Amino acid sequence: MSQTTPPSQPTPPSQPTEGNPYAAQQPVAGNPYAGQQPTDGNPFAGQQQPAGGNPFAGQQPGFVPPAPAAPRRGNVGLGIVAAVVAALVTAGIYGAIIGATGYEIGYAAVGVGFLIGLAAGKAGGSNPVLPVVSAVVSLGAVYVGQLIGVAMIGADESGVSATTLLTEHFDLVTAAWKETADVMTYLFFAIGAYAAFSGTKKAAA
Repeated sequence: MSQTTPPSQPTPPSQPTEGNPYAAQQPVAGNPYAGQQPTDGNPFAGQQQPAGGNPFAGQQPGFVPPAPAAPRRGNVGLGIVAAVVAALVTAGIYGAIIGATGYEIGYAAVGVGFLIGLAAGKAGGSNPVLPVVSAVVSLGAVYVGQLIGVAMIGADESGVSATTLLTEHFDLVTAAWKETADVMTYLFFAIGAYAAFSGTKKAAA
């Protein structure tokens, strides 16, 4: 029995290139995008977008505008003047308390320092110099207040006015202060200075 050979697949005839628009390559004349695009119909061809209409042109992505300038920290001179005025007032009050009671009271020294710091912070703002200045001024206020108190006590004992003792016999007043000064006297200096320092910071916060 002879074996039949299957018929071979017919080979499709090749289409003529004239009727196939995809054969080979399109002619340049019929393809407007062949080669290089014309620039007549594209105003942005061959150049970057102008920066005149874009305020952020040329900047890196995520550009953040600069922060505004920090506010002023207050008037240091005004704060110092306020601290000195408060020191004069509180020193007189502190001296009157010592003269009336005959004792140095710690709470009074705290009040002297705190009021000085409060005045400096409210008037001068948050300048870092003011707390230090207030502490130094409070030391003078506590000292003057103690001298006034000693003068008032001496005036009661001698019959001479406290004003006369402070103006005409200031050396006697300071000598009496040195004799009566003890550890608590100097502790009140430290308490007043600390109260002034912290009071200034709280007032300016």
